[in-house]
Amino acid sequence: MTEAWVHPSAFVDDGAIIGAGTKVWHFCHVMPGAVIGARCSLGQNVVVMPGTKIGENVKIQNNVSIYEGVELEDDVFCGPSMVFTNVVNPRSAVSRKHEYQRTLVQRGASIGANATVLCGTTLGRYCFVGAGAVVTRDVPDYALVTGVPAKRTGWMCECGVKLKDEMMQLTCPACGRQYARRGEKVTPLPAGDR
Repeated sequence: MTEAWVHPSAFVDDGAIIGAGTKVWHFCHVMPGAVIGARCSLGQNVVVMPGTKIGENVKIQNNVSIYEGVELEDDVFCGPSMVFTNVVNPRSAVSRKHEYQRTLVQRGASIGANATVLCGTTLGRYCFVGAGAVVTRDVPDYALVTGVPAKRTGWMCECGVKLKDEMMQLTCPACGRQYARRGEKVTPLPAGDR
């Protein structure tokens, strides 16, 4: 595997860890103590703050800041100009660094362009946050959430296609994967149960 590639206009501070095959594009800043896994892509003007953790094969598009308290697991997609926060009630004149809240984005989740994710939330595995949505509470695995505030409007397949709802079972019209649904919980069916 190749080493990480960093564009000459980007800054990677001493103490940052960047995995093999990761690309850091124009005008990015990766701060000390940030940990970025292998095969990631940081688009133009991405900032990764100290103490953050980014898994493998994560795609972060242009103009995204990964603030302290944010963790992205493997295969996460962050769309252009989406926003994370780390304090609920910021004030310029009041330091609240001791109040940073954790935000966890679990494996395979996608966050659309210009979406906002308030701190203290967990975005479930393979969930999909629509463009411009404002996430104010936890998002279940495989859920599609849209709007302001974000509400569940469907379910998504691991391949990124909206699932067809067939009573207690969901089916992907693109890849054929099937999922069981019980209330607000969706789980993939093993290949033998399809």
